[in-house]
Amino acid sequence: QVHLVESGGGLVQPGGSLRLSCAPSGNINGRYHMRWYRQPPGKQREFVATITSEGKLIYANAVKGRFTISRDNAKNAVYLQMNDLKPEDTAVYICNFGGPLVREYWGQGTQVTVSS
Repeated sequence: QVHLVESGGGLVQPGGSLRLSCAPSGNINGRYHMRWYRQPPGKQREFVATITSEGKLIYANAVKGRFTISRDNAKNAVYLQMNDLKPEDTAVYICNFGGPLVREYWGQGTQVTVSS
């Protein structure tokens, strides 16, 4: 069963940066919208960013200007560059592939902790 695998999380000080990566564990075919979500401790999952199969970018207001989503179609991978991190960015970051006429995939998540 193919699933998504995230990496790149960790502990970082406020103002620091991290780059998350996500790719499938096996081969998948199709045109996918790729998304990042996050789940802060004790809170519900929330949307972070999307890059559509056509390359359109959408960001949550909380991360605009600080986070950048990108993709590598040859690798079926999606990335999230996170700059100027704040304590309120602390969460499990989860990637998702989906879209019309394709199967949806989810990852298990990678922990990002922003603390001094």
